[in-house]
Amino acid sequence: MKKTLALSAVALLASCGGGGGGDHAQGGDYGRRPDWSITLPDGKKVAAGDYDNKVLIVDFWATWCPPCRQEIPGFIELQKKYADKGLVIVGFSFDNDPTEHDVWIKQKGLNYLSIYANTDPGRAVAEMFGKQVGEISGLPTTIVIDRKGKIVYRHVGYGSIEEFEKVLAPLL
Repeated sequence: MKKTLALSAVALLASCGGGGGGDHAQGGDYGRRPDWSITLPDGKKVAAGDYDNKVLIVDFWATWCPPCRQEIPGFIELQKKYADKGLVIVGFSFDNDPTEHDVWIKQKGLNYLSIYANTDPGRAVAEMFGKQVGEISGLPTTIVIDRKGKIVYRHVGYGSIEEFEKVLAPLL
């Protein structure tokens, strides 16, 4: 299992924005979201079940990835605009260094949780999602989960705020 995770991480970290294949988005039914959980550096545990009855955007990203950095302001705006309607965003960052991640998200004013995920538990979460929606091999990869926990949308590469609003509108 550990070798698989390490190989997945190498493939993930070697690409950005879908590995040169361009952006692609797919709606559909990918089944129920994985039942993931991860412990944060402060000891607090975060789990999929914490977001039951919410519309959840899960974003796999990194600060070194230009399309990821381009997408973040849109997520900040979506969180501001739709939090009161039940939208929650959680990022899983595959940065090389946790301090870089922490400094960057503070500088950019992220108003949603971003988890440093370049760890065995973080890669395990990405692998769980990969089994549901196809391997997470390009960054950013963004997944939308409805209030019932069903994965309804997957997007690889930069996605505009307008694209995500089209997906979110019927869910909110």
